[in-house]
Amino acid sequence: MIDGMATIYTTTYCPYCKMAKSYFDKHHISYREVNVEYDDEALADMVRKSGQMSVPVIDVDGAIVVGFDRSHLANLLGIEEQ
Repeated sequence: MIDGMATIYTTTYCPYCKMAKSYFDKHHISYREVNVEYDDEALADMVRKSGQMSVPVIDVDGAIVVGFDRSHLANLLGIEEQ
């Protein structure tokens, strides 16, 4: 389980961002959503952390996940997949 709050960098049109947020919601994991579509400062922060321009970028206590990688997220979040 994570110690702090996760951050999910998103855009409004990204289907994988929606899947990531749904995954967090389903497992009752708190997160902060940062939409980088219109926020240049947030976009720069996301690129600095990930080296990527694509979304979602998910920051879980400093561990960066690019894209919606369910198994990696489950491992980071301590979720046992059925």
